Amino acid sequence: MKWLRKKRVLLLLFIGFTAILFLSTNWMSWFYPIHYKDEIRKHSITYDIDPFLVASIIRVETNFKTGRESKKGAIGLMQLMPDTAKWALEKAKLPDASMEELKHEPSANIELGTWYLSTLSRQFEGKRTAIIAAYNAGPGKVQKWLDEGIWDGTDATIKDIPFGETRHYVQRVNYYYDQYTDIYNEF
Repeated sequence: MKWLRKKRVLLLLFIGFTAILFLSTNWMSWFYPIHYKDEIRKHSITYDIDPFLVASIIRVETNFKTGRESKKGAIGLMQLMPDTAKWALEKAKLPDASMEELKHEPSANIELGTWYLSTLSRQFEGKRTAIIAAYNAGPGKVQKWLDEGIWDGTDATIKDIPFGETRHYVQRVNYYYDQYTDIYNEF
């Protein structure tokens, strides 16, 4: 009988401890962590981009793991294509960075990717869904879809994005964006 009573007490203590832990912390952040917050915050402020959008794109692209290279050749945390990276380095007038540096150095990759998102934001007038689609499919394709009326660039019509990969990409980035903005009060 004493043995059973001890187990009940231990169970109640465990449940109480767990409840306090969940109520006193932002426990959902354990499932949706954001790494490189300082770099994301710094470059988001510099280029006037929502830091949650940057974090969401990084989460979908590489899950915050550096040194990644896609089958198509995209590099780094934000999976920038080498041609896009070279173009962005020229246009942004950023310090010259090698492709190897962009692949392995989080801050350089986040800065270049955030600058690129800023240019897409200006091109697509801040419409987040169109910006995300352009980041994946390229701004020329997205502009063509908008001009030809294939897609109107809104959340409500994501199903009309003609490329399945881009449609799925936009849905995933939007999902993480919603999670991050719900979980984190500020960046």
